[in-house]
Amino acid sequence: MIPRHPRLLRCALGLSVTLLLTACTRDREPTLEIRPIQPEAASGYQAKPGWQLQRYAVAAANPLAAEAGRQILQAGGSAVDAAIAVQMVLGLVEPQSSGIGGGAFLLHWDGRQLDAWDGRETAPADADEAMFLNSDGQPMAFMDAVAGGRAVGVPGVVKMLEAAHRRHGRLPWAVLFVPAIELAEQGFAVSPRLHQLLAADAPLRRDPAAASFYYRADGSALPIGHRLRNPALAQVLRGIARHGSAAFYAGPVAQAMVSKVRQHPDNPGRLQLADLQRYQPLRREALCQLWLAQYRVCGFPPPSSGQLTQMQILGLLEQLPALEQPLQDGRPSSEFLHRYSEAAKLAFADRAQYIADPAFVAPPAGDWRSLLAPAYLKQRATLIGEQSMGTARHGVPGGTPLAWAPQADQEEYGTSHISIVDAEGNALAMTSSVEQAFGARLLTDGGSGLPGGFLLNNQLTDFALAPRDGEGRPVANRVEPGKRPRSSMSPTLVFAAGNGGLLASLGSPGGAGIIHFNAKTLLGLYQWQLDAQRAIDLPNFTNFNGPTVLEKDRFPASTLEALRQRGHEVGEGELPSGLQAIQRTSEGLLGGSDPRREGVVLGE
Repeated sequence: MIPRHPRLLRCALGLSVTLLLTACTRDREPTLEIRPIQPEAASGYQAKPGWQLQRYAVAAANPLAAEAGRQILQAGGSAVDAAIAVQMVLGLVEPQSSGIGGGAFLLHWDGRQLDAWDGRETAPADADEAMFLNSDGQPMAFMDAVAGGRAVGVPGVVKMLEAAHRRHGRLPWAVLFVPAIELAEQGFAVSPRLHQLLAADAPLRRDPAAASFYYRADGSALPIGHRLRNPALAQVLRGIARHGSAAFYAGPVAQAMVSKVRQHPDNPGRLQLADLQRYQPLRREALCQLWLAQYRVCGFPPPSSGQLTQMQILGLLEQLPALEQPLQDGRPSSEFLHRYSEAAKLAFADRAQYIADPAFVAPPAGDWRSLLAPAYLKQRATLIGEQSMGTARHGVPGGTPLAWAPQADQEEYGTSHISIVDAEGNALAMTSSVEQAFGARLLTDGGSGLPGGFLLNNQLTDFALAPRDGEGRPVANRVEPGKRPRSSMSPTLVFAAGNGGLLASLGSPGGAGIIHFNAKTLLGLYQWQLDAQRAIDLPNFTNFNGPTVLEKDRFPASTLEALRQRGHEVGEGELPSGLQAIQRTSEGLLGGSDPRREGVVLGE
């Protein structure tokens, strides 16, 4: 049995050659050697092989991050230990998607208990529902709200990971930061995806700190392969490693965040030191739903809309007669896409009407599961006919209407996903985010005065920018002090309904599209009997209670025409999911990673 006392643990592990712990004393910092890995191309469609593993696996959006997690697992670390190491590296190498300036949802299974760790950002105490309205009472343009301090919520990921580590960690906290600290100090090669996103982002250049760190003197983005060092982030991470989350939520790092937000010259925000100091992660009850009679699909409850909405879609489809050919030539058929689009419209109508932070908003019929009740889904499914319904209206679960206004459509972005299964069978799915690419476009050095640092989130734009409708009725997901904005993040664990054994961990980035990317993968795995990689490879498709959007160049023209003949408004788009999945099979673990991004699956 591995001893749990940190100093004894360091010595007892013996630790592989990749994990070089320099001493068994509390006051000396451990070191970890990271083997160099060349990231894959970020643009286009890079075929992934799928990975067959036996003992443990980590799937992450960047090879350097996945390698850090693999080395932690090899050293005897738990799934949570590996997730912390992975997340810290992701915040360094793909700052556009996640980092310590943002938040996360973590779903964890220890073989007996399922925990849902909520590290979602909160609105500052000085926030109010009118903070995204112009002087004329109209909502701000989305990007005007995003860039600057106004949309910055209280970051939650560091404190949430600390709480999860206290319960599920095996290695010392400080060890888990070594990969990111080493990479931040020694530098890493700018990946094609990071270069591409930097080159396309004008708002980031307007922040002086970000402009001097991520761009050359002529304003061009750092080139692919440029070795980027981040000494400011290394110092911040070293403080968190030594002193825990207190080094982030108080002291110079916290003061630097507050100053960056409140002193923005054009779009200041309302974050205060007291907001940071009072932040608390939450341990929630996971939301699980029986599907296809054989699978127990578990995900996050509100303030995430992911699990409720993806399982509404799948539950509505389950109410319809089975299709003989849902796939044609390896792609979803027009008949399936018609049904899926209609189910998605119904689910997204309910999402816009009801789902928000449960500390502020009561669920319909007194229980969020009312949205997934078989009788309710059966009644809603009768609305799916042979032609498009156009725009769906929300339903009334339990027959008791609530006096909310539906939230108007607005943009959602961001995120990165991690799936891990460790050697003991512990499993997790964690989705983290700074929301829009590069968040609020504010780079803070943590008060160090060194180059680099970390980006702050713009998660408050996940609230409804227009808090009330024309009749004055409030939107459930409007801004209120201390409230957590509604999210689409959908970390998912799947279990066998019979024996309760773990079957899969999966999730994706992609804003509201996460819901569709996850649903597609679940359909591929368990209705169409594909393996994890082939399920991820399937073409993407979305509908947010409006047009149906199909992944560009992945469907024949005949599919689009067949949908139009049924009355659908149809378009094509890039739909760059970033799915990660680990599937338990009779042969061990099968990992899949999205060919649309840089991710890999590593393990043993």
